[in-house]
Amino acid sequence: MGLPVPAITPESEPFWSGGAVGELRIMACGDCDLRIHPPQLICPRCLSRNVAPVVASGTGTVHSFTINRQQWLPDLAVPYVLAIVDLDDQPGVRLTARVELDDPSRMAIGAPVAVDFEPREDVFVPFFRLR
Repeated sequence: MGLPVPAITPESEPFWSGGAVGELRIMACGDCDLRIHPPQLICPRCLSRNVAPVVASGTGTVHSFTINRQQWLPDLAVPYVLAIVDLDDQPGVRLTARVELDDPSRMAIGAPVAVDFEPREDVFVPFFRLR
């Protein structure tokens, strides 16, 4: 048994497939420039349907984190860091993702991170590494 694979929807497909080419894709409104995450096909600010994925730099800063020591699934190595990351070039967008590092005690709020991707079946799950 492997780790669960997220469900793919029309609005989330660019986010989950971008890692195949090393891109972190975030939805953006073409009318009001709002960055939309989690992905949606209608802008929550101006209700425009003119939304499309844009490529983010994939760099950010750790806003908050926790160190998980419970092995919830058989294939899940513990301990691991789960963080909320503020993306540098996507105002207002935060991702919750794993941060990979050898010693979880080195994690700190404000740490600079960069995205990487874990292929899992038909999706590429973003995770972060310290910069």
